[in-house]
Amino acid sequence: MTQQDLSSKQPLIIGVSGGSGSGKTTIARRLIKDLGAQSIALLQMDSYYKQLDLPYEERKRQNFDHPLSFDTDLLVSDLKKLRNFQSIEVPIYDFVKSNRTGETRHQEAADVIVLEGIFVLYDQRLRDLMDIKVFVDTDDDIRLIRRIKRDVDHRGYTLETIFDQYLEHVRPMYQQFIEPTKRYADVIIPEGGANEVAIDLLTSKIRYLMYQRTKSKNSVDS
Repeated sequence: MTQQDLSSKQPLIIGVSGGSGSGKTTIARRLIKDLGAQSIALLQMDSYYKQLDLPYEERKRQNFDHPLSFDTDLLVSDLKKLRNFQSIEVPIYDFVKSNRTGETRHQEAADVIVLEGIFVLYDQRLRDLMDIKVFVDTDDDIRLIRRIKRDVDHRGYTLETIFDQYLEHVRPMYQQFIEPTKRYADVIIPEGGANEVAIDLLTSKIRYLMYQRTKSKNSVDS
């Protein structure tokens, strides 16, 4: 079997990256909604934060915006399994407790896999598995406002905690590690989920690639 034949039988993998609060999750969910007729799996890198065997007060002080805070080895392994149409067990992370729960979520294989997270374009092993690499580019002030609303409403953080994290970890880590990965992107989407034109173009491209793979697969099978 040739490499072309093999790729036609593998799922389409789309990586969606960007800073915290950029709108990458919104775009990932829009893609799933707009491609609703297809078999699609959403894999979020946030699920792969490392287990921390530390007291709660120490866990809260950790830098969760550094690449080493993620179990990227496990994520790469799981993505390869999905690529080979094998199911996986995704860790469940509790953001209030800043740790894994010890439980997992079963994820079946799918024809399209959307991988979303701040560092999905950082590790070459992940990039090499992707068919389309997307970077969501949103202004710093908009991202901060969205982060405040999310962390207050859904994670129970105080404003003091949010601002301390932003100044000590989020902003410098974005500038050092995340923003530079924009050069690896095939598509850069300004202003996140509000950019309807970019989302429509991306959706059309994914549909076209899926059509080409289906056509190639049918040709090989026949």
